[in-house]
Amino acid sequence: MTTRAASRPVGTATRGTTNPNRLRRMDRWIAAAHGAELRRSPAPLAVDLGYGAAPWTAVELLRRLRSAAPRTRVVGIEIDPARVAAAQPYAQDGLDFRHGGFEVPVPGRPALIRAANVLRQYDEEEVAAVWRRLCARLAPADPATGSRGGLLVEGTCDEIGRRHVWVALGPEGPRTVTFATRLGSLERPSDLAERLPKALIHRNVTGEPVHAFLRDFDRAWASAAPYASYGARQRWIRTVRALAGDWPVADTAGRWRQGEVTVAWQALAPRGWTPASAPAPPSAA
Repeated sequence: MTTRAASRPVGTATRGTTNPNRLRRMDRWIAAAHGAELRRSPAPLAVDLGYGAAPWTAVELLRRLRSAAPRTRVVGIEIDPARVAAAQPYAQDGLDFRHGGFEVPVPGRPALIRAANVLRQYDEEEVAAVWRRLCARLAPADPATGSRGGLLVEGTCDEIGRRHVWVALGPEGPRTVTFATRLGSLERPSDLAERLPKALIHRNVTGEPVHAFLRDFDRAWASAAPYASYGARQRWIRTVRALAGDWPVADTAGRWRQGEVTVAWQALAPRGWTPASAPAPPSAA
């Protein structure tokens, strides 16, 4: 019994909701932000963790990453064995599917783990421990080559991929938070609050940094209203440029044009959050 329990995947099954192109904004950001790191590796491995009831997101991840790093391989991992079996007809050169969970059952250390819409069903108190477990599986940094190591991208989006928020983490922990949207669907930046990842969604209250950030984002958006006559993209760029005067925006206008803004994690981290305070990683149940 002990051996069987120890071999069980770590985590619980998600609802499995997925749609083609749902994660396109996240994928394109990964290819742009992490493409050089993938190219540096002789055999880069990416993991689509919890891809859901259909394998579309893993298939699309392979295509988008190979546009930046042609040697990239992708492994889709699902905790539900029936979903793994259903995905097998979509396996191809550079893409396969495996049964597993947060233990990430692949050989070696992945250059990328993408966990989209996976942690929404967990309690906030569990998130830091899951992050630690997944970050421990990433390829390590290598100062000799300038490598910063692997990347974990964990976040949430709506059902058709119009609005995303994700956290990017390296082996050392959280680095940045990215907000991305289809600009034509946006009334105000704080509309993205409903897609905050689990580590932040309950912290959108007075006194928390993420609440102050979204408040300032809305104010900058309102101030940039005259630019709306030039289109939503120009209004967004003007808004982010103003926001960067008070917040550590980590990207440039080239990404802003895509309807994105990336901010240093330390500026938005919940009050009292520290990696050391996280509980032990969850065990199989």
